[in-house]
Amino acid sequence: MPQPPPPTELLPSERAVVLLSCALSALGSGLLVATHALWPDLRSRARRLLLFLSLADLLSAASYFYGVLQDFSGPSWDCVLQGALSTFANTSSFFWTVAIALYLYLSIVHAARGPQTDRLLWAFHAVSWGVPLAITVAAVSLKKIGYDASDVSVGWCWIDLEAKDHVLWMLLTGKLWEMLAYVMLPLLYLLVRKHINRAREALSEYRPILCEAHQLQRRSSSVADTKLVLIPLIFICLRVWSTVRFVLTLCGSPAVRTPVLVVLHGIGNTFQGGANCIMFVLCTPVVRTRLISLCCCDCSQPPTQSPARRPGAPVPSKTGSAQEPRQTPEEPPST
Repeated sequence: MPQPPPPTELLPSERAVVLLSCALSALGSGLLVATHALWPDLRSRARRLLLFLSLADLLSAASYFYGVLQDFSGPSWDCVLQGALSTFANTSSFFWTVAIALYLYLSIVHAARGPQTDRLLWAFHAVSWGVPLAITVAAVSLKKIGYDASDVSVGWCWIDLEAKDHVLWMLLTGKLWEMLAYVMLPLLYLLVRKHINRAREALSEYRPILCEAHQLQRRSSSVADTKLVLIPLIFICLRVWSTVRFVLTLCGSPAVRTPVLVVLHGIGNTFQGGANCIMFVLCTPVVRTRLISLCCCDCSQPPTQSPARRPGAPVPSKTGSAQEPRQTPEEPPST
């Protein structure tokens, strides 16, 4: 086994970029949680799973932010705490991402409904929270989490490189699940899209001449198809850089300290919440329209205070005000 390379120096510009990525990811995850709380009619089972993924990404972004801000130079108690939180949140994010793909596959391809999906949700909770928690507790108890010299991180703490079996624990605390997600996500979404294409072909001969409603339906379905392609693609594009640095660290290559690779690793590990917000909030017409209307209503809301009554003006009667609704003037009165 080759000796690990010397510690990777984190430049101030690199730290600023990764901190910005953490902040945007936390903001995006918070926006996903806020939309779930604001509009109960949008709380489908798939978006409920997305809520738990957003919570995991929010915790992950917060723990990474602290780690990058501190830029640990050695083992400490807060290094272990930060490493444990990021390990739990990051691993849970992998499980919830795969759980959403698996749920879509079962509900669309196998038409899982009712009690089946309820049991499935409970199984997702048990696995996506329980397995990362068990792995993290075991890693902390056995003192495997600690300073890693930023060779497999970007300023934060993860697995102590001085541990003899650190490769095994790197796999258990993230890399194994990350590489499994590389395979499972494209496979599941490919099967879902294949099923949808077959259903369209089966219905094509019964479709009437295209009207405006059919064209609108086709446009919305094309957007859904695009998301089915982009979800695994974005996940792989974000996470592949950490896998590259993991392999380079195992090989003892000095390329692990390449500044561009370090920045891409930092953004990829921290921006998952921001990417999910772009996909499921900003690129979802229903949610985007409601957010725009909410912001417009807040900006154009009239003042609560009623205009002052001129001296000598007649006082409106109570009966009249009870019979007719009070209208707010379109423009404030001139003084």
